[in-house]
Amino acid sequence: MVRIIGIMSGTSLDGLDLCFTQFDYRDGKWSYDILQAEAEDYPLEIKNKLATAQKMTALEYAHFNSDYGLYLGRRVKCFIDKYNLKPDYIASHGHTIFHQPAIRFTAQIGSGAGIAAESGVDTICDFRTTDVALYGQGAPLVPVGDRNLFAAFDYCLNMGGFSNISYNSGDTRVAYDISPVNYVLNHYTRKVGLDYDKDGEIARSGKCNSELLERLNNLDFYTKSGPKSLGREWVEDVVIPLIDSAGLSLEDRLTTFCEHVAIQIGGHIKSGKVLLTGGGAFNKYLVERMSANAPQCEYFVPDSMTVNFKEALIFAFLGALYISDMPNCLKSVTGAKYDNIGGALYKAGI
Repeated sequence: MVRIIGIMSGTSLDGLDLCFTQFDYRDGKWSYDILQAEAEDYPLEIKNKLATAQKMTALEYAHFNSDYGLYLGRRVKCFIDKYNLKPDYIASHGHTIFHQPAIRFTAQIGSGAGIAAESGVDTICDFRTTDVALYGQGAPLVPVGDRNLFAAFDYCLNMGGFSNISYNSGDTRVAYDISPVNYVLNHYTRKVGLDYDKDGEIARSGKCNSELLERLNNLDFYTKSGPKSLGREWVEDVVIPLIDSAGLSLEDRLTTFCEHVAIQIGGHIKSGKVLLTGGGAFNKYLVERMSANAPQCEYFVPDSMTVNFKEALIFAFLGALYISDMPNCLKSVTGAKYDNIGGALYKAGI
């Protein structure tokens, strides 16, 4: 039995998730119990820096990596003190700034040493870099948790900044990113002062533009096979300029992009029981369009703790696997040379 606080910061900048979970490993099977969880918004200064970190100088980036790690450590310490928690470890995803696995490079900002120092708890972080060094995508990492913790479902579909799917194909766990989701939708709602489109009501009020929809659906990424993952760079360099070039209203942009997401997901899930998590699970309009594109699917939205904190839960689980000396990155998912144990441990004390 081990108790770990998972920390997750998504690419859509919707805030910081903290999830205190107890894991048990008995008879070759893992189980979990979320004991406490909390989400908080970023201060505007932190949010703006995370949104623009890819443009920083090397010195600015190194400084912010330290500052952001210290900030995370302070936030976790407040979480621990508020609920009188006694974690064995912290497992932090960090915040993805660069992700270019084709050149064996990925970077998640947030110093693990800073987290350990400020929180007083041993911290595991940097889960992706070993896999990328082994010629893997370093993503998605959630499927190892899906396989061990949510085996009752035919598919596990997470819709955060990006949508990703995992499922069993024979004895092999298969997983990959499908499309951008909230990273694009929230990009446009922020332009009118909204963090997100609540229930998808803005998208519901628009009209789908067939020309833009066709151009989105024909992007090269969707024709690639094998392990593949998405990063911020592709969205900012390709997807957003393509949407902007259509000159549509906000409503029509959101409607068209929701239809695009629904079509892409429908191309990968035709039927079966689907566990639906991530912020996109609350976008009622988007889920309706997904159901319309794949009417044989049964989408199951779990309890609010799981839907809101699944990624933080899974990164806590990656930490549990790390300290148990078990693989937490699957070659069948990432395309790496072999299953590997990703992560780095920073000790808080002697």
